[in-house]
Amino acid sequence: MTEARRGAATLEDVAREAGVSLATASRAVNGSTRNVRPEIRERVERAARALNYTANAQAQAMARGRTNVVGLVVQDIEDPYFSSIAAGAMRVAEANRLIVSIASTQRRPDKEIEYVASLRGLRAAAIVIAGSRTDDREALGRLGEELAAFERSGGRVALISQRRLPVDTVVVANRAGARDLAARLAGLGYRRFGVLAGPPGLLTAADRLDGFAEGLAAAGLSVPPDAVARGDFNRDGGHAAMLRLLDHGPRVECVFAVNDVMAVGAIAALRSRGLDRGVAVAGFDDIVTLRDVTPALTTVRLPLVEIGEAALRMVLSEPAARPRSRRIQGEVVVRESTPGVPSR
Repeated sequence: MTEARRGAATLEDVAREAGVSLATASRAVNGSTRNVRPEIRERVERAARALNYTANAQAQAMARGRTNVVGLVVQDIEDPYFSSIAAGAMRVAEANRLIVSIASTQRRPDKEIEYVASLRGLRAAAIVIAGSRTDDREALGRLGEELAAFERSGGRVALISQRRLPVDTVVVANRAGARDLAARLAGLGYRRFGVLAGPPGLLTAADRLDGFAEGLAAAGLSVPPDAVARGDFNRDGGHAAMLRLLDHGPRVECVFAVNDVMAVGAIAALRSRGLDRGVAVAGFDDIVTLRDVTPALTTVRLPLVEIGEAALRMVLSEPAARPRSRRIQGEVVVRESTPGVPSR
């Protein structure tokens, strides 16, 4: 046998050492109800002893009758918001010797439901769904039915979104974060605001728009209806919405984009018109790619990796009598993109 790697051995190490697939090693070590031939089981156990591998009790309990796969369903894996959440979930999964299978829905509720049904058929141990709910009640009801069926079959579920279904949920305080951002921007002297509001029907976008309006109202300000431009929840959507606001909306001093990738598109649109230093821009999320954006973007920082970790820990913990929720607060971070207005 080969020499064990330095540090704690993983199930992948055991599988490699025994010359079997990861799934076979998992069944042998974690006591799955699926049969493993005695000679294969003995080979896996011998490799585990040689590598001083210790099985994780939580993973064993979840794997009996199920796989050691956790499904992570996101809206758009190309969006750094979701990739950071995925990184957090995968960190916890690795520590518990679980495998994360990621599906990207491209913001289509039907695909989300389809992926959940597929994961149920594959007997995944758990599902984490990250992404905003929509105002489509029919789609929400169908998703709820699929998740309930998954839980009845022995799986665990957690959402990262609004608390709209009776399952464990990591709730992002979108409205409160946008409200705090509006107060800070008003305090910097801005009075004429525009909003790049995202697509209609998306609850995260709606919560952030409503919270921003509440924060401005507390300062005696408002956003005129014709200063709200909608667009897709991505960079190109922000770019197109910013151009529409410039061409058809009122003159604004500061634009709030309801997520950072839209804000990046807005900055590019302003630069194309020579206005990147004339109109302030703020976003929401504090995605990792902002370190390369010029000017540095004012935003609401969310602990995205921690959010992913929290959701996966929920599905690994003991079930509660009633669905639980954990609320995650944002923090306003003021940077160069909102330098403030000189005293009038």
